[in-house]
Amino acid sequence: MHPLLELKDVCFSYHTPQGETVALSHISFSVAQGEFLAIVGPSGCGKSTILNLICGLLSPEKGEILFHGEASGGRTANIGYMLQKDHLLEWRTIWQNVILGLQIQRLLAPDRLQLVREMLKTYGLEKFRDAYPSQLSGGMRQRAALIRTLALQPDLLLLDEPFSALDYQTRLNVGDDIGKIIRRESKTAVLVTHDISEAVSMADKVLILTRRPATVKSLIPIQLGLTEPSPLAARNAAEFKMYFNLIWKELNDHVSDVERPDAVPAAAKTQ
Repeated sequence: MHPLLELKDVCFSYHTPQGETVALSHISFSVAQGEFLAIVGPSGCGKSTILNLICGLLSPEKGEILFHGEASGGRTANIGYMLQKDHLLEWRTIWQNVILGLQIQRLLAPDRLQLVREMLKTYGLEKFRDAYPSQLSGGMRQRAALIRTLALQPDLLLLDEPFSALDYQTRLNVGDDIGKIIRRESKTAVLVTHDISEAVSMADKVLILTRRPATVKSLIPIQLGLTEPSPLAARNAAEFKMYFNLIWKELNDHVSDVERPDAVPAAAKTQ
């Protein structure tokens, strides 16, 4: 059986009047149906570029991107994309926001609308369906944005640091909520994040990129041994610190011990 998503030897460069910037060099990885992949790497290494290539906003210069084993291209694949900001329309109610994608694609069928109603109820937004985005907390807005994305029943969900605009406590709670939702809905997901703890707590495996031009440095399967996994519960797992330290070391092995006398950050010791 083919993986749902596969990147084979993908290369990409940005071209400006000032010259060429090589962003990605021979990137290869796959994501199976129902799997959750997190991508981490140094700032500016091309993590978001990979998501833009997957969904078809950009085209690879070399290599290919396959969906279900076919080079159909992101523009014809059923992909949902959550960005750093929720991009809810302030003049529309929450109900009007969450059905926006269905309206645009002319998919306002009774079964689709019923699915949206059920998700609003399940994820605590039913009482706010007639409220406006400005009346909701940051976490509630992100849940609404996810429901809007899931209403289109995507085969693949892309998340580009969707919690980065939230304060730390809200980020933990919303990450836990959305992680549970993705698992409950059995969605295949690719998360880009700079937060190692977030990657370890949410993903089935973590892809580590090098500095630009990015190459795949390593792929680390995450096995935390939890009976009822959730992102918050994962942070208390016995194996969590080991995975955190392993990924930290992979990301920072270019830094000498003289430059970093304490190789493990304080955050890793207190997770």
